[in-house]
Amino acid sequence: MLKITNIKKTYPGFTLDCSLDVKPGRITGLIGENGAGKTTLFKTALGLRRPDSGSITLFGKQPDSLTDADRQLIGAVFAEGGFSEYLRVGDVKKILRRMYTAFDEPMFDRLCASFALPKDKMIKEYSTGMKVKLKLLVALTHSARMLILDEPTAGLDVLVRDSILSLLRDYMGEADDRAILISSHISSDLEMLCDDFYMIHQGKVICHEDTDRLLGSYAVLKVDEGSFAKLDTRYILRKKAEPFGYSCLTDQREFYRENYPDLIIEKSGLDQLMLLMIRGEKV
Repeated sequence: MLKITNIKKTYPGFTLDCSLDVKPGRITGLIGENGAGKTTLFKTALGLRRPDSGSITLFGKQPDSLTDADRQLIGAVFAEGGFSEYLRVGDVKKILRRMYTAFDEPMFDRLCASFALPKDKMIKEYSTGMKVKLKLLVALTHSARMLILDEPTAGLDVLVRDSILSLLRDYMGEADDRAILISSHISSDLEMLCDDFYMIHQGKVICHEDTDRLLGSYAVLKVDEGSFAKLDTRYILRKKAEPFGYSCLTDQREFYRENYPDLIIEKSGLDQLMLLMIRGEKV
């Protein structure tokens, strides 16, 4: 669906240099600290920024070869940008009718009501959460095949986030040829939603893994210095010094569970993975 191969984009003090593959029928997460290059990657993927080298294909085509019909199959949400803040919901609907031949107005109205978006207020009077909801509804209501969502749940409370995650699951369940690329700082959202994820740091992908394998095979070992000296470190991906000794990231949890029964072993989620992959060191 979306394939990025060895793209490079250089700015003063920063270089994006990575590859990524989002396949049909899958939800792919992108994680990384602020400034890691997530938004630059999204905008480059959409052709909003031209890479210095490498290749990008979306629906099997390069971004500058996409037709208007192809572009109607893309839904995107970014933190900045969007409609004029002096518009109301009714004005937005008029624009969407003209922009998208497949605009689903009844669905848009239903979701506006579900998310309690006031029709009589201008967008500038909306809360941050309301603005995020409106952007997401625009992306979801024109039968897009590819969604590119940059922090779509930012500023939303847990109940609204859960509703949005359900909407995204429903969207994927309606057709086999759809895909989502999504970033979020809320790791629990990605763990519940995504099939796989890429971790980006300083413009480079440093980890790509299926979410099921992360939750099933990765672990953090809590080891004092004496125990670490005796530890088989073949399957240690990173270690981080702690007051008690080391936190060690592994992708072979059962190996250490079976061979070191007295070891403290904790399951690793995305937060721990990112912390140790970025702050830890190779053994």
